[in-house]
Parts: sequence; structure tokens; C-alpha cells
Amino acid sequence: RSTAWCLLRFLGFVFLGTAAAQALGGVLVILMFKSYSYLFQESYLSLPSWLAIAAALTLLPTGIMAGSISVKSSCYQQGTLMYLLLLLLCLEVSSAVLACVYSIRVASQLESAMSYLIHQHNVSCSQDPRSRAVDVMQRNLQCCGVHNYTDWLKATTNSWHLPALVPESCCKEKYSHCRGHLGHLEQLSQEGCLKKLEDQLCFVMLYVFWCCTVLSIFELLAGVSNGILMRQ
Repeated sequence: RSTAWCLLRFLGFVFLGTAAAQALGGVLVILMFKSYSYLFQESYLSLPSWLAIAAALTLLPTGIMAGSISVKSSCYQQGTLMYLLLLLLCLEVSSAVLACVYSIRVASQLESAMSYLIHQHNVSCSQDPRSRAVDVMQRNLQCCGVHNYTDWLKATTNSWHLPALVPESCCKEKYSHCRGHLGHLEQLSQEGCLKKLEDQLCFVMLYVFWCCTVLSIFELLAGVSNGILMRQ
């Protein structure tokens, strides 16, 4: 019984300490989808991140209650803790499963979405939302095209009159006078945007997945410990 109480108090401090890490994962996913909203247009894709943030907020009262429970706490306090742990477990498992499923689904759609935006890019109208989205993506990720800069040579949009040019957003930051001329390839980012964005997506989704998975295990341990105290 004393072992269960010590473990429960320890897990209470763990919940308080990991709430920020859990919330960070959710915020990273939301910011990523917001930055590349033209590639991730389905609103449900951010659901795992909102579930992770909800779990992080629930971790705070759960951690405080788990850390304050004594061996002789009332059954009402222990029962409330059990309900909070059950709610947390549902949130964590749902977020982990959705993060895994959505990351696979989105990765398969990225290439076609990027190709469409590049073919719709209007070099003469920088205020076009789709063109601006492509330029922001290429500047942020320091990339050019879907797989590499040659993807711009295949663009058939009527506004693309100069096949010897790529958008200036393909230029490396250190070359301030770069204008996207293919005669100066050393001034252009050589790597495509698809792989970089897939790596970024994989990182944030795996971060959410493993945070939720590890915390689910801790919550099961806390539930077992609390169950032992309730039984006594």
C-alpha cells in the first residue's frame, strides 16, 4: 500500500512536468498546419493536436490530485482521480492513433497538392494567395520545387514565360542579388520541398504520438496504484 502511494505521488509530479511537453506537441502541429494551410486544407487534420492540448490541460489537475492523495484519502477523492485518469487515457490514446493515421494519409497527398500549387503559381502576381503560399514554403524550408528545381521547368501555366527562371523564393538567403536564374545554380536551393515537409510532418506527429503513448503507460500505472488504495 505504501509503495502504491509513493508511486502515485511520483506520477503526479511526472504529470505536472510533462503537461508543457504535451501542449508543445499540439501547438507545433497547429502552427505547421496553419503555416501550410494550402497544403493541409482538411480541418480535421488538426484534431490530434487539439486532443493533445486538452490532455495537457487535464494533466494539471490530475497531477495535483495524484500528488496530494494520502494513504487515508477519502474514496470520493480517489474516485475523482480515477475518473480523471480514465478521461486522460481516452484523450491520449485517441490523439496517438489519429496522429499516426493522419500522418500516413497526409504524406500520401502532399506530392499532388504541391504539384498543383506549382503549376498554378503566378510569377507576375505576388499577391495571389496560392503563389504566396508556395513562396513562403520555399523560403521557410529553403527548398525549390517538389523534388528539385527542375519541377519549375515542367510548369505549363500561361503566366510562366521564362523557362530559364525559377521563383526568387528558391534563392538561398546568403545571395541577396539572386533573381532565380538557372545559370547560377549555386545560388538556388537544390533540395525539393516534398522531402523536407514530409520530414517536418513526421517529426511533429511522432512527437505527439510518443508523448501520448508514454503518458498513457504512466496513467495506467497511476490507475493501478490508485485502485490499490481504493481497495484498501
